[in-house]
Amino acid sequence: MQFRDAFFEEMGRSAGVERLTKAAADKVANEARAGAPVDSGDYVAGIEVVKRESKNRTVFLVKGTDWKTMLVESKTGNLVRALRKAGRG
Repeated sequence: MQFRDAFFEEMGRSAGVERLTKAAADKVANEARAGAPVDSGDYVAGIEVVKRESKNRTVFLVKGTDWKTMLVESKTGNLVRALRKAGRG
């Protein structure tokens, strides 16, 4: 069997696949915000979905932009839990 790389690259950049991957990332981000510890609200407000172009496809990342994101994550694992919970639903 021979695969056409151009077909898979086109598929990976299609609007339908982009919508599905964005929806999945949004679901993870929403779970992360819902389960986040709240002190000042900056950590929660800093959880965002970012679009990136990779070599063969469009991807969406869930990232924390608050300066204390790494500290909160090291203590709570909030983003990992959100990813697991979103994957089950």
